[in-house]
Amino acid sequence: MSDLPIVLLPLASDEDALDACLAALEAATPAGTPVWLADDAQAGPRGVAIVERWLQRTRLRAEYTRRAHPIGESAHLQEMLDACGDADVVVLAADAQPLPGWLPQLAACLARDAAIATATPWCNAGETAGWPRLGEISPAPADPALTVQACAAMAPRHPELPAAVGHAVALRGSARRRAGGLDTESFGSWYAALTDLSLRLSGLGWRNVLCETAFVARGGEGGPADGDLDVLAARWPAWHSRLAAFLMSDPLREPREHLQALHRQMREHPQHDLFAPQDATP
Repeated sequence: MSDLPIVLLPLASDEDALDACLAALEAATPAGTPVWLADDAQAGPRGVAIVERWLQRTRLRAEYTRRAHPIGESAHLQEMLDACGDADVVVLAADAQPLPGWLPQLAACLARDAAIATATPWCNAGETAGWPRLGEISPAPADPALTVQACAAMAPRHPELPAAVGHAVALRGSARRRAGGLDTESFGSWYAALTDLSLRLSGLGWRNVLCETAFVARGGEGGPADGDLDVLAARWPAWHSRLAAFLMSDPLREPREHLQALHRQMREHPQHDLFAPQDATP
């Protein structure tokens, strides 16, 4: 078994999205990877049945827990993080669909720079980490194999993001613990709690970066709970202007365009032998 991060998958109520997520996770993730499916009493009977069927056939080292009563998104996730101690983890949205190579690439990103606290892959609905367009919800890649190859061919420079994005994010355990974890008293949503955590990490000297060598697709963006944005604005008065400046100046235009060019190049000159199937632990 390799030293890949633990994959944390907090379940949601969308059963079709969960089914697609688990299928993609199975196909894209090395065998034996530790995965924790945690249910804050969100999945209905069909969702639970989907999980149980998947657990019976998965190659991953998966566990499933379910709370009797919900405690809320951020509190539930913090409970999971606490249980993981100092271990590095990757939190995957239950409606996301990772592409092959995603987890080793995120692990490699954390390993390249000890100052990286969070690493976010590209996503078609990735807000500041969006591809092919910034801040827009685009269709999922029509040819995932080409997207995987193009991402893997990118130079791993890991530019800064204003904050991590919730479709999929690698969290360095030591940094997360030093920053105090998620503020579950102030934020109900993972969306806002992750932004707050990212800003605290940045203030402590850690980095929130783009992992431009990995891609995780998603049907839509995450969102805040009622009142979360007001708390963010009060705690971090410069946050909204900083985010707006990032979206307007688009400092990731060059790597986004380079990924587009690589995608086009590989479509014209296929290199299907670049990737082995994800059926064994590297």
